[in-house]
Amino acid sequence: MLKQIIRKALAARGFAVFRTSGRYMQDGLFTLHQDHFRRDRDFQEAYRRGLQAIRNPHAEFEWRVHIALWAATASLRVPGDFVECGVNAGLISSAVLHRLRWNGLDRRFFLLDTFSGPVLEQFSREEIARGRRAVAENAIAAGGYVTDLSRVRANYSEWPNAIVVPGVVPDVLPGLDIGAVAFLHLDMNCVYPERAALEFFWDRLSPGAMVLLDDYGYFGHDLQAGAMDAVARAPGADILSLPTGQGLIIRGGSAVL
Repeated sequence: MLKQIIRKALAARGFAVFRTSGRYMQDGLFTLHQDHFRRDRDFQEAYRRGLQAIRNPHAEFEWRVHIALWAATASLRVPGDFVECGVNAGLISSAVLHRLRWNGLDRRFFLLDTFSGPVLEQFSREEIARGRRAVAENAIAAGGYVTDLSRVRANYSEWPNAIVVPGVVPDVLPGLDIGAVAFLHLDMNCVYPERAALEFFWDRLSPGAMVLLDDYGYFGHDLQAGAMDAVARAPGADILSLPTGQGLIIRGGSAVL
């Protein structure tokens, strides 16, 4: 319905000329600009692998995955392992592993999650007041989080260097055998674990490493954005806000770009 309303509004204002050019309306993002990456064979294969992980062939997260694949590919220019905190079913990481042909790389991908949904006790009073914990509770009740660890392990079984780590962030972080990090993806829908994870990995990020924040600019997640800004700005960094709702940091030599 929303797509039909937008199309009618554009047509009424003379935008029908864009009918054969890029026009994207998915996942909270609408643009008339080119979306030619969607026709790239490598992207399509990686995206399908991500959809296979979440068992939803009709999910519409293409631009979000496109950003993740770009950041992950750029991360190959610097040394270090890959880390994802907040895996759930594995949409992003599965697409990345497939696209980068992971078995041909001498790197590890650490995949951290409770595999039972967000830790409700980690939500702050302010998040609770704004309804963020209620959103998590409803998602858990509706089966929005994967709790079958055997399913998760089976999904990643084709990549021996993809290491599934069940546990609560930040509690499990000190026990990880991780040195340099080239790519960090945070998607835990809660301020405390995301802030703690970014602080923990900050000094482990290689110069040129990519940090992708899934919810940085997403509607209703402004408390997460504020917390990430505070962590990044301490060493003089800024976070690029993307229209997909994601945020991006590129680690510099002595600071972050």
